[in-house]
Amino acid sequence: MKKGPQNAPDSVGSGLVIVDKPQGWTSHDVVGRTRRLAGTRKVGHAGTLDPMATGVLVVGVNKATRLLTYIVGVSKTYTATIRLGESTVTDDAEGEVVERRIAAAVTEERIREEIARLTGSIQQVPSSVSAIKVNGERSYARVRAGEDVTLAARPVTVHRFEVHDIRRERGGKLLDIDVTVECSSGTYIRALARDLGEALEVGGHLTALRRTQVGPYRIGQARTMEQLAEEFTMLPLEEAARALFPNRELTAEETVELSFGRRIGPNPDGEVTAAFAPDGTLVALLKNKGEAAKPELVFATA
Repeated sequence: MKKGPQNAPDSVGSGLVIVDKPQGWTSHDVVGRTRRLAGTRKVGHAGTLDPMATGVLVVGVNKATRLLTYIVGVSKTYTATIRLGESTVTDDAEGEVVERRIAAAVTEERIREEIARLTGSIQQVPSSVSAIKVNGERSYARVRAGEDVTLAARPVTVHRFEVHDIRRERGGKLLDIDVTVECSSGTYIRALARDLGEALEVGGHLTALRRTQVGPYRIGQARTMEQLAEEFTMLPLEEAARALFPNRELTAEETVELSFGRRIGPNPDGEVTAAFAPDGTLVALLKNKGEAAKPELVFATA
């Protein structure tokens, strides 16, 4: 981990901050606080977490903000609690309960059957209270203005939807289910809770959500905002890129060519590849084009 003093934009360097976002904070709140701790305005995040949610929020500082586009699209893993028997306007515990149905007759077998149907490649209708734009305006803003918004279904992949515990609450009228979900980017865990409840004909919403992994970055690497305020640390740019992409070790000659933005010999496969100089410096991100590897981004220029 790279350490950086506060208010020192030149010395803090570039890297990723793996934040354990606290409940009640927006992702923008985390970015604002990180800007102050790092002493630079060049800070961004790779994928919003709702205020109710906690866990991994990947924040880029300085040159590492250029990696965020690639991080947004990676798979993510969550632990969550789904409550059956109540539906809310937001599909999570932040919203008003709009319907209650007794879930006493729902069996574990039926829960597992419907979860299996929500696993794999599915078409998912995002929660209407979301940041998706409808004619240039956020969906949640339209809902709060009183509009009835229904978003179009979109393809997502749920790689894993695992049940850990099922508890009956309030004399069996409600069921709380603890789960782990590993899914593609763009999957709404709130929508999975809603759809599971509707499939079981009792309604459902999310009562807890924690993101435990974003691509290669795990909760064990994350730091709370309090820890970062005491000692600001980052995953250095080179280490972050090595974890995210296939790696290519360059010769001195290839390093010079790429520093001028020129093409070099092809990568072994067609994926975006992180290319490193002999001294370990991240030089560029490469992608094959024809018979050569072309730099998509150059980090170390001549």
